[in-house]
Amino acid sequence: MSRFATLNAQAPVTLYHDGHCPFCRVEVAWLAKHRHHERVKLVDIQSREFDAEAIGRSFDAMMGQLHLQDRQGYWYVGMDASRALYAVLGYRRLVRLSCLPGLRSVMDAGYRFFARRRIRLGQWWEKRQDKSVS
Repeated sequence: MSRFATLNAQAPVTLYHDGHCPFCRVEVAWLAKHRHHERVKLVDIQSREFDAEAIGRSFDAMMGQLHLQDRQGYWYVGMDASRALYAVLGYRRLVRLSCLPGLRSVMDAGYRFFARRRIRLGQWWEKRQDKSVS
């Protein structure tokens, strides 16, 4: 896959997200209000109706990294899923910038670091949010 392949993602896309993840919930709420929200179908992989095997994926793999499928059936995983999502939302310049050598590898590594720790970070973040409201 070329480093700019995510710019070719075709709307509408389906974004598979973890509805139990606090960070995912914030992003999904933002996406639901976005001016181009009709370009994105949101699927909570934690819902009872969701079946990863029905789409040829494993639930564990989908819990490990963000997954997005575009209109043509192409899959984007991890940071590439974020890039494809933002490309279809109209942030193509930002996506192109994130694909530059050096920056791309730093962002990919940062995503992997975050993805492995998102549950613990989310719990910590929610506790901090609860304390600031009190």
